[in-house]
Amino acid sequence: MTWRGTTTVKDRIFASLPYLLPLLDVYPFGRFLLRQFPILGLVYVPLQPLLELYYGFPLGSLIIFFVLYFAVVRNERINHLIRFNAMQAILIGIILTLVSLVFRILGRLLFSGLLEETLFNIIFLGTLVASIYSIIQSLLGRYAELPGISEASYFQVR
Repeated sequence: MTWRGTTTVKDRIFASLPYLLPLLDVYPFGRFLLRQFPILGLVYVPLQPLLELYYGFPLGSLIIFFVLYFAVVRNERINHLIRFNAMQAILIGIILTLVSLVFRILGRLLFSGLLEETLFNIIFLGTLVASIYSIIQSLLGRYAELPGISEASYFQVR
């Protein structure tokens, strides 16, 4: 669905870029699946320099979060499609951070072996599919509808 004005090719490209963050955030969850199916690693070949920078710089993800939120999402001069997609990517990242915290705190007590590997694979594949779907929708100039996350994004980007 396209609304709130027309979008240019530049707007569509900028709307798809924030979804690189969830792809970077979910990378540690893919360790089991990427080891079993190295072909999936092809998604991360062009992102390798970003991965090294993202995980090599302390507090880098926090700085990127604040820059995206205050400079893009809250800036009403920026196209709504870009702001919406930035907010949606931020929310996916927040969910991944919370899940990661739960695994760090309760991981060894509740999740081990096959259960941990299965949950990591589900989180990795779900985020990978949601991000790729959202990138494609953004490049087409459409709003990617992800249940629950899209509603929260619309609410934040009025």
